[in-house]
Amino acid sequence: MSITNESELIGMQKASEAVAYTLKEMTNYAQPGMTTKELDEFGAKILSDFGAKSAPYLTYGFPGWTCISVDNEFCHGIPTEERVLKEGDLINIDVSAELNGFWADNGGSFIIGEDVHQHQKLVDASKDILERAINSIKGGVKIADIGWLMETEAKKRGFKVIKNLAGHGIGRSLHEQPDDLLNYKNRYDSRRFKKNSVVAIETFISTTSSLAVELNDGWTMVGNKGGYMAQHEHTIIVTDGKPVILTEMNGILN
Repeated sequence: MSITNESELIGMQKASEAVAYTLKEMTNYAQPGMTTKELDEFGAKILSDFGAKSAPYLTYGFPGWTCISVDNEFCHGIPTEERVLKEGDLINIDVSAELNGFWADNGGSFIIGEDVHQHQKLVDASKDILERAINSIKGGVKIADIGWLMETEAKKRGFKVIKNLAGHGIGRSLHEQPDDLLNYKNRYDSRRFKKNSVVAIETFISTTSSLAVELNDGWTMVGNKGGYMAQHEHTIIVTDGKPVILTEMNGILN
């Protein structure tokens, strides 16, 4: 969506606050021995307290309130009683929700407890690349140039990007134009970011895979060549200068 008045700005701020606070609290709450279902229900209660509704549940009938992906799961992981978090697990939580007709989205990858499997380098790369991308976005900048920046920065660090996952416009629904905000340069894409538009910008940084493939559960995605992936995501408003990070409260770049 494009922000055209104060009430739209306030609506997006409130929806973004709900998802950002939920993500931050879920990240702090997660610990070894906990099931992903327990973590999801903790997040669901926070969203409910805001009066917000789970976007994946509303939009797609997703079997959970938030997406929680662990280890080799790249995204859209289903929270279950069977999945117990362990020391050193790489976990991604993606929280998106609707509040009073406005939609916001954010996510972050982190390590449970001690980094016994050396995932921190991947997590840090994803954070750093998201921060660099956001700081480079303003009205008039080519969308493909941000994709080029993301892939170039990933390669510098010895990582790959996932080519079939992407950021997207957001605001009055979960996915809007501009869609396909890719992590690599699509040389056929001549679109530019527009001032006052709202987008969910996200990284998909991987150790060995370049594509995400869906498992038989119809939701969970893993790498076509295995390995691990880190994702970090903010909902932002594009301006003439530095973007307004609506979900800054989640603290994922700290």
